Amino acid sequence: MDPAVLREDMVDGLESPPRDVLADEDLAVAMRDVPRHAFVGDERTAYAERDHEALGTRVLAPSTVARLFEALALEEDGSVLIVGVGVGYTAALAAELVGETNVHAVDISRPLVVEARRNLAEAGYDGVLVDCRDGANGLSEYAPFDRILLEAAAVDPPRALLEQLSDEGRLVFPRGTQQQRLEAVSADGETDTYDPISFAPLLVEGEQSGAVERNRTTREDRERAYRRAESRRGWEQDWIEWEETIDQQSRRKRSR
Repeated sequence: MDPAVLREDMVDGLESPPRDVLADEDLAVAMRDVPRHAFVGDERTAYAERDHEALGTRVLAPSTVARLFEALALEEDGSVLIVGVGVGYTAALAAELVGETNVHAVDISRPLVVEARRNLAEAGYDGVLVDCRDGANGLSEYAPFDRILLEAAAVDPPRALLEQLSDEGRLVFPRGTQQQRLEAVSADGETDTYDPISFAPLLVEGEQSGAVERNRTTREDRERAYRRAESRRGWEQDWIEWEETIDQQSRRKRSR
C-alpha cells in the first residue's frame, strides 16, 4: 500500500476515539508528511500503533509521539532540542514544525547518532544537527532553546536542561521511576502534568543503550549534592559563617 495512505490512516486513528490523542492540526499535517518508514525501516509495520526496537532503543508508537508533541506545543521558528534522538523520527517531526535548521538533537549512543543522521538525511532533513552527547548536559553551544524534549525518564529534570531554556521555554519529559507521568516544566517553574507514560531511564555518561545495568541515580545524586550546596547559602550558612567569625575573634583575643 502507498505509504502516504498509511500515514493518513495512522493520523486518522490518532485523531479519533478510542485513542483521541492528536488535536493539533499542524502536528497532524507533520505526521502525514514525515515518512515514518524511513526511520522504522518496514513499510508494512511502520505505521502500526506499536513500538519498534532499533539498535537497542525503543522507537515510539505513533500515539506516544503525538502525546509528547501535544505537550511540547512547538511554535513556528522556535528552537528545539531533542534529547535522546534515537533513530531520528521525532527530530524529523520537529523539523516539519519549526524548520530543520532550528532543530538540534543529541544521544549518548554513538551508533544511534550515526543511524539518526543517516535516516534524517535520506528523509530530507539533513539540516537537523545531531551530536553524540550525554543528554543530561544538553547542548549549551546552541542554547537557549524554546523547547526541549527529553525522551527518557528522570526523577527530576536535569539542571543543565532547565538552564538552557529560553525565558519562555518549556521542557517536556517523563517524570518518575516505575510509575511515570508526562510533565512539562516552564522556565519560570510552572508545571503541567499529563497522563501516565512509560520510558527507559535517562542514561548517564559512560553508559550505552542495551547495557546490563544502568546506574540511573548517578546524575540525580550529583544534582542533589549541588542543590544542597546551594541551599547552604541561606540563613543557615550565614549563621555558620557568623559563628566561625566569633570563634576566630575569640581565638585572637586569647592569643594576645
